[in-house]
Amino acid sequence: MSHQATFAEALRIAAERLRAAGIDSADWDARMLLAHVLGVGHMDIPLGAQATDIEQFDGLISRRVEREPLQHIMGTAAFGPLDLEVGPGVFIPRPETESLADWAVNYLQKNHPRHQETPPVVVDLCTGSGALAAYISYYRPDARIIAVELSDASLTFTHRNLAGTSVEIVQADVTSPELLDKLSAVVGQVDLVVTNPPYVPEEPNLAPEVYFDPHDAVFSGDDGMDVIHAMMPNIVALLRPGARVGIEHDDTTSVAVQETARDAGLVNVSPLKDLGGTARFVLAEAPSGS
Repeated sequence: MSHQATFAEALRIAAERLRAAGIDSADWDARMLLAHVLGVGHMDIPLGAQATDIEQFDGLISRRVEREPLQHIMGTAAFGPLDLEVGPGVFIPRPETESLADWAVNYLQKNHPRHQETPPVVVDLCTGSGALAAYISYYRPDARIIAVELSDASLTFTHRNLAGTSVEIVQADVTSPELLDKLSAVVGQVDLVVTNPPYVPEEPNLAPEVYFDPHDAVFSGDDGMDVIHAMMPNIVALLRPGARVGIEHDDTTSVAVQETARDAGLVNVSPLKDLGGTARFVLAEAPSGS
């Protein structure tokens, strides 16, 4: 690239490289990486100015050409109002999950208003980066929120992203009966459970970026249902009567997740669509006491 190139020309050339690598979001990725290099917002790039920091920018574009996730290159992932630290070893939160986070906050606002004598108890199972717990805590810092994660590598990011909040972090296997021992103080007392568990069916032909995420945080058996099946008894045990759960799942398994929830004794089971119109979540309720 000529040393006389403008930032606009640098962006055009970078986007062409990314498109040639099969990246659909080439223009956006190029703009975000250049803004990252310059330390400005993506709308604040001085497009007509002579380009600087080109070697650094080219280096980041080369990493993206190799299909390294944009979020790994930048070190952060946007999630609602938050910028979460991410990197190798932790699942990158997806924009679709914001729909579940938004539902959870709205549910709490409607059913557990602020300033109640007893704050609501929320459990985020398979918290990973801490995305759901952090989002809920941002809007409801009064809630008692417990974030559960098993992976040592993921927990490094969980602690970073939840630093400064009151969220309690617990290391545990969400599919094991030992989870209830570690959460014994809230068993049968939880007002809301949210979870974005591993749910993708084993598949070798997905977009290359998917395989940068930890395998155990993405895939869950041939049909993507292994973890959801195994964690359901713990979910039921945690919920107080009438409490709710929101579960993210693969776009092929909505019916299967609904059936699993009903088989476990949950009621008022229904799908929730993401912003793209895909049935991406299942909502369910613990039966009320007699």
